[in-house]
Amino acid sequence: MSIARTACLAAVLPAAALWPGAGSDPGSAAAWAQEPVRTQNESVRARIEAMEFPELEFSPPRVRTETVAEVPVFFLEDRSLPLVTVYATFKGGVRRFPRERFAAVSGLPALMRTGGTTDLTPAEVDERIETLALSMSFGQGGGGSSSWVNTLAEHVDEAVTLWSSMLRNPRFDSAEVEIWRGAELERVRRQADDPTSLAFRRFNTIMYGDHPVGWNMEPADLEPADLAPERLRFVHRAVVCPGNMALGVVGDIRWEQAAALIEAMLDGWPPCSGGLLPEEPRPRIRAEPGVFVLHKRTEQSVVVLAHSSSVRRDGTPAYFASRVGHAILGASGLSSRLNQAVRTREGLAYSASSLWTTPRRSDGLVGALTSTKPETTLAAARLLLAVIDSMRASPPPSAEVARQIDEASNGFAFNFRTPSQIVARSLAYRNLGLPADWLETYAEGIRRVTPTAVHKVFRDHVDPARMTILLLGDTTRFDGSASELGPVTVLAEPPSSPRELPRSRP
Repeated sequence: MSIARTACLAAVLPAAALWPGAGSDPGSAAAWAQEPVRTQNESVRARIEAMEFPELEFSPPRVRTETVAEVPVFFLEDRSLPLVTVYATFKGGVRRFPRERFAAVSGLPALMRTGGTTDLTPAEVDERIETLALSMSFGQGGGGSSSWVNTLAEHVDEAVTLWSSMLRNPRFDSAEVEIWRGAELERVRRQADDPTSLAFRRFNTIMYGDHPVGWNMEPADLEPADLAPERLRFVHRAVVCPGNMALGVVGDIRWEQAAALIEAMLDGWPPCSGGLLPEEPRPRIRAEPGVFVLHKRTEQSVVVLAHSSSVRRDGTPAYFASRVGHAILGASGLSSRLNQAVRTREGLAYSASSLWTTPRRSDGLVGALTSTKPETTLAAARLLLAVIDSMRASPPPSAEVARQIDEASNGFAFNFRTPSQIVARSLAYRNLGLPADWLETYAEGIRRVTPTAVHKVFRDHVDPARMTILLLGDTTRFDGSASELGPVTVLAEPPSSPRELPRSRP
């Protein structure tokens, strides 16, 4: 793939190479030195612009795709360091289970790491990890779970054996389960202390209602029975199993050795229990506009506003135009329109940003957010709406669009900085149902975006009048009534001390 060249070559070329007569008559160089600086600069610039070079060709490494025991495997050999990383991803996360399994699914990754195995206590697992100098991770998003282990190539057999035992045969040690439950209860008790985090959680609940995206962990979800061994084993057998799995291997290892390791890892692993996991429920995103106010005595108000968006990550022109428009509006940092208006011109906040989520299989959200002092809360909200509306008023200038396209194109190669990054991304694309060449498709789609396309996607999919607005802050200091923005719903402030927490369910 061709990469655009920069014209600024003076820093990497000898200065003498730019002089008239360089390498020939020394007198010509001396005469040139007597010319005015402006003339010299124009001469240098002309010579730089006249230089011609062949286009650089960038061919990203290609991942080898195999199947072992019906499990897809992405493999990339890399001999640069004596290290091997093995990845595993599993379909299945909180969005695939009912609320009564919320705590068990949420705690599963951490407890596979800390809870020991059927053959080793948690302390013995920690000792083996330290002895082998392993790096290891267990985690999940809403739609799936993942884990990886990184090891010296000489320890890869022992490392994968230990790691696969942690995945396949977790002990769920009762003391470690209680430690996780206690830490999660403490996190829940403190979650109202951070205004920004609180605002995001409440906004998700407003927009998604009783859907997993809108769930927030509560003390009622963390009763001991919610993390009983049978509940943990139920979700483990349903999620961490070959039918939900994809693997990745990268590093100082040949395919033949990797295939043998994977075969041993998968040998005798029981199938997923209960058949296929249910599909994620489609969210019913709030459609009515309105203003929600949450009073909290804090020196920083939080403003979040958004409405649903039907733009999906599907490779259509509208999707690519939304990515460029999102960057222009607020995702490109200090140069974005929101930051230029809210921070630079009006001085209402340190930063502002846009949001535009584009899930694969359901609608997302489009909007904006910022934090400001209580006395400018309504002014900040109005300014966010006005800047969004400016994207609907007329197409952005060609230079503004070209800058975002150039940033995406020139940063393309950085998506291939390490082989591990390439393999991890291949696994992510598979789990999202995207084609293997999605990154190349994305780059090409971005390059085709025009100002007209950006204007159209905002006219078709964004409307400030449809926004749901959340204002969190000290309402006694607001610069007006929230009703000036629309019909108001006042939310109750969550309790801030353990004595005020709601009682757990029986």
